[in-house]
Parts: sequence; C-alpha cells; structure tokens
Amino acid sequence: MNSMAHENPARHNWLGVWTLYMREVRRFTKVYTQTMLAPVVTTLLFLAVFSLAIGSRVDNLVGGVPFVEFLAPGLIMMAIAQNAFANTSSSILISKIQGNIVDTLMPPFTADELTLAIALGGATRGVVVGCIVAVPMSLFVPIHFHNIGFIVFHGFMASLMLSLLGTLGGILSVKFDHIAALTNFIVTPLSFLSGTFYSIHRLPEMVQFIAYANPFFYMIDGFRYGFIGSSDADPMLGMAVMTLINVALWLICRALFKVGYKLKA
Repeated sequence: MNSMAHENPARHNWLGVWTLYMREVRRFTKVYTQTMLAPVVTTLLFLAVFSLAIGSRVDNLVGGVPFVEFLAPGLIMMAIAQNAFANTSSSILISKIQGNIVDTLMPPFTADELTLAIALGGATRGVVVGCIVAVPMSLFVPIHFHNIGFIVFHGFMASLMLSLLGTLGGILSVKFDHIAALTNFIVTPLSFLSGTFYSIHRLPEMVQFIAYANPFFYMIDGFRYGFIGSSDADPMLGMAVMTLINVALWLICRALFKVGYKLKA
C-alpha cells in the first residue's frame, strides 16, 4: 500500500472523524486521576516552590503585577502544553507498538481527517487540563481577565500546536525512549526557557534574541497578556507566529499520514 490515508475529496467522513476524536478523548478521561488530576498537583507544587523561594525576594513588580500573578498564567500554559503533547504522542506510539494502528489507518479517512481527529483529541485534553488547573490556582492567586479573546486563542492554539507536535513525535518514534527524548530535550527545555518564570526583558540582549526564537515563548507571552495585560512581545506578532507554526505542523503531519511514514507494518 503506497498510502496509508485514503483520498476522497468528493465527501468527508465526519462520522468517522467524530468517532476517532471521541476515542482519543475517552483515552484520557478513563484515567482522569493520571491525566487530569495529577497535573493539578504538579502545577500547584511549582506555584508553591517558586512563589516561596523566589516571590518573596522580588523587590519590584514583574510585568506590572506581583510575581505570583505573573507566574500563574505561565504555569497553566505549561500544564496545557505538556498534556496535549503527551496525549497524541502516547496514543500513536502505543498503537504502533501494540500493532493496532491499522484500526486507525484502514477506515476511509483522508490524511486531513486523521490529523484533525487525533490533533483535536490532544488539544481537548490540553484545554480541559488548563481549565481544571486554573480553578484551584485561583484559590491561591488572584486571577484577572484582561482580554478573554487572547486567553481563548492562545489556550487553544497552544494545545493544538503541542498536540500536532505530539502527533509528529508519535509518528517518528518507534519506542518510548524516543518520546522521552523529545519530552526531555525539546518540550521541557523550551517550556522552561520561554519566560514562564521570568520576564525576558531581564535577560541580556543576546539571550533575549534566543528567547524570541523560541515558539513556546509566544504561546506563554500571549496567554499571560490575556490575564495581566502586559507582554514582552507584540501580542499580534505572537498570534501570527503561532498560526504559522500550526499550519506548518499540520502540513507535516498530513504528509506523513498520507504516505504512511513509519506507520506501515
């Protein structure tokens, strides 16, 4: 078989897309203690450690707000990103290892439909985790809403970006060590170096240039702007960068599904 995804431009398999999407959603809702409650504990621990260890030593405001209010949106976004990535990468890799990836590839899906259903499943987990994390965090940190539109846009686009990145990682990986390497050497470092815990304006100019080249910076910076009304970069630039990255990742995932790269038995 030269292609693992069917191409039928005359009609779309929306029922199949919905079914595959719901399968991806049920994957993480069935183990909610691990996929939805555990991130709450982890995020609150980050909040406690950094606010106690660093917050009390900050002499001035960060981004025009107290340190904990500056920190909270970044922590929520980190939870969103990590869980969106984990959902799609594990889904595809486990299916490949168990040999049931054929159940996903054989139905009459186009490459776009496969990408859509799987990516939206991961994005849903990211958004749900973000909402769940925000509720208990609001008990400890004042949560303000400067611009709901930016919060919704960056929350969804960041979830989609990491979900697509997880899809790409799942396709390219052949064992769990590969996913662990992507998480440890790409996702986690880019998350921590994205300005989550600091304003990049405090960095040397050379390091600021590197930070601006980090796509994770724009998702956190724009998301934080929606809460506190302050950002390190032009929020509109961040929206454009995230849109372009998502389009690029979508096209790559679509192409790999279409040719069945590392998906064939």
